[in-house]
Amino acid sequence: MKSLGLTTAELKAFSQRWAKTTPARSARPVRSRLREVALRASNPGNLRMLTYVPPGATADAPLVVALHGCTQTAADYDHGTGWSTLADQHGFVLLFPEQQAINNPKTCFTWFSDEDTTRGRGEAESIYQMITQMIEDHTVDPARVFVTGLSAGGAMTAVMLAAYPEVFAGGAIIAGLPYGTANSVQEAFQSMFQGTRRESGEWGDMVREASPHAGPWPSVSIWHGTADMTVTHLNSEQLARQWTDVHGVADASPLEVPFGAHRRRTWHAEDGTPVVHEYEIAGMAHGVPLDGSSNDARIGNVGAYMLDVGLPSTRLIAADWGIASKVVIEAPAARPRASERPSQRFEQRPQMKRSRLAAPKGLMGSIESTISKALRGAGLMK
Repeated sequence: MKSLGLTTAELKAFSQRWAKTTPARSARPVRSRLREVALRASNPGNLRMLTYVPPGATADAPLVVALHGCTQTAADYDHGTGWSTLADQHGFVLLFPEQQAINNPKTCFTWFSDEDTTRGRGEAESIYQMITQMIEDHTVDPARVFVTGLSAGGAMTAVMLAAYPEVFAGGAIIAGLPYGTANSVQEAFQSMFQGTRRESGEWGDMVREASPHAGPWPSVSIWHGTADMTVTHLNSEQLARQWTDVHGVADASPLEVPFGAHRRRTWHAEDGTPVVHEYEIAGMAHGVPLDGSSNDARIGNVGAYMLDVGLPSTRLIAADWGIASKVVIEAPAARPRASERPSQRFEQRPQMKRSRLAAPKGLMGSIESTISKALRGAGLMK
């Protein structure tokens, strides 16, 4: 067990790194195309339910669940990624669960707390309840439900795929982390900044033990920039280890396809079906890959965490899922490095517990004060 002094020093270092890059919330909210809907179930995670049903949606339409990142709203995420624009073109339905500031001051999904990541509990259960209601209210095709998200939303996407794998046909994790990589604030910071290495089988077991489901498993695509200073690129590699093991293809050689300086690696099942994609975006920082050119593939809006690297990830993800037309990428040259935007961080308000080790009253008070100050500086405590 690490000493209290070392833990305090690490928390202070993490909070200082956070404080340098965490942005204030936007003073000019984007105009929302989404509609808030009352969730009829218990909503243990206390999340908001926002939806978009395009005029052309038909019975048995696909459903896409989109999870925003820290400091974002559902409307911000839709505006940046362009999901509702693509839904207009292809007729699928959208669900945007939204974190509330009352739960987390920077509106991060709580992707590393057992209270919110365990099947049947907290935020994960709230998202599942919303999906169930969307299927009931809009006759969504239950065999074509997909989930995607950025950053904290990407990490929560991994949670949903692990805790409720029978619900999803596929998922796309953008700048996220493997399921089970952290169970505390300190582990979350370490996983984000440094990454955690495990054997494929250990990662895979975490997913297999998260639910009673025994397969088949949802397909997974993983998107990550090589210059991401908020969530280290090692997490992309470990996500690929996790999901290739779950699909039983960890020992297979992936098919590698270059997109200019970028690359995509794909693992196929025995029948030739692609089950895991890993997109490595050269020089990209923390955010969603977009194509900011004026060509037909353009969708969404470049901005904070929405980075122009010449790849229309929203279209590519939907095409991978078979709910949008294929996109031809003509090996674009990599854009100049998409510099790191003020970073989105993952956070909760942890319950600080007094150590059982005896310590002088004045020293214990000083240690707790230092830890609390570091956590408040990082936005992890009010």
